[in-house]
Amino acid sequence: MKFLFALMAMAASASALAEGAPAEGPMGAIGQFVFLGGFLLIFYFLLWRPQAKRQKEHKNLISNLSKGDEVVMAGGMLGKVTKVSEDFVVMEVANGIELPVQKVAVTMVLPKGTIKEVLG
Repeated sequence: MKFLFALMAMAASASALAEGAPAEGPMGAIGQFVFLGGFLLIFYFLLWRPQAKRQKEHKNLISNLSKGDEVVMAGGMLGKVTKVSEDFVVMEVANGIELPVQKVAVTMVLPKGTIKEVLG
């Protein structure tokens, strides 16, 4: 009889220990770090790096603007640059009509003669 009680007490204590022990999930700590590292690499190569490349290209485009360049603005307006200052360019959008615009609004420099080709 004592043996049966002792056996039941051992079984109860073993199950209590098993319930109290933290169960490790499907991924251990190392697996979680590998997953986080992989996520950061994907984030870097798909989002951060391409955006930095576009910003660098746009900065070069803005710094190389010069008089006579034909450009497209962010809103789609075409014009020819007639004057360049530090933050603004003055562009001619029609004969005798000039508009000052911020340099950052320039999205693309067109090949020479594109405006005449488009208009007509």
